[in-house]
Amino acid sequence: MRNRPARLGRRGVRRMLAAALGLTLLAPLVACRATPLAPPGAPTVWPAASARHWQWQWQLTGPVDVTVDADVFLLDPVTTTAAETAALRARHRRLVCQVAVGTYAGTDPDASRWPVAVRGAPVAGRPGSRWLDVRRWDSLAPVLADRFRLCRGKGFGAVALADADAYAHRPGFPISFDDQLLVNRRLAALARSLDLSPGLVDAVPQVAALAPDFDFAVNQECVRRRECARLLPFVDADKPVFHVEYSGDPATFCVTTVGYGFASIRKDRSLDAWREPCPLP
Repeated sequence: MRNRPARLGRRGVRRMLAAALGLTLLAPLVACRATPLAPPGAPTVWPAASARHWQWQWQLTGPVDVTVDADVFLLDPVTTTAAETAALRARHRRLVCQVAVGTYAGTDPDASRWPVAVRGAPVAGRPGSRWLDVRRWDSLAPVLADRFRLCRGKGFGAVALADADAYAHRPGFPISFDDQLLVNRRLAALARSLDLSPGLVDAVPQVAALAPDFDFAVNQECVRRRECARLLPFVDADKPVFHVEYSGDPATFCVTTVGYGFASIRKDRSLDAWREPCPLP
């Protein structure tokens, strides 16, 4: 009977050692799980090994459907709530905010901040929107920086620069191809300075020159427009190309775009929650 307490002590030690060994063996398994995204304010990373394997969602209208089976969500930073971004981040989704950098709408919360001198011609097909004189960097930078800060504050880690091709339209100002290149590079640098990963929306004629400055591309209808090959500078650099078509059979266009290495989906032009993704390679 005197030895019983000693035997119980040894059993307890053995149990403790076994538990410690179990935790040690489990540690590598935990480390192999999906790495959580960095906290708000850190730029999104795009591992080169995953460049051809993303699934994505683009939603600008309606309540955000956080249950969509996609790795990357491109959203409106004004209408998307912090609760929605938090729910998506809890699912380890990568969040990209879409910011218009060459136009503004009269309904924008910051519309009154644009000086009269930079307000240009109406944007075709978008009532209430106007082009901006992107050459006036000193006037644009403070407003756009605050738009980027809104993204960061809501938990986005990347920003997609929309309307970055004023030179190709009739903006009401003599904006040249080189003027646009300069401002787009400045915008990419501004995004990085605010801990956001910059992406280029469309602006296909400038892709070859701008691919080194941006981390990803977003493209609309390169199949219909027959210009998908012009996006290859991103693919060749192992950077994602997030592509959407609004018409056509995915069974047909996916053959082309997945072959190029794009992440492709079919969407309605309203950009609500519905999507039909191309299968991954």
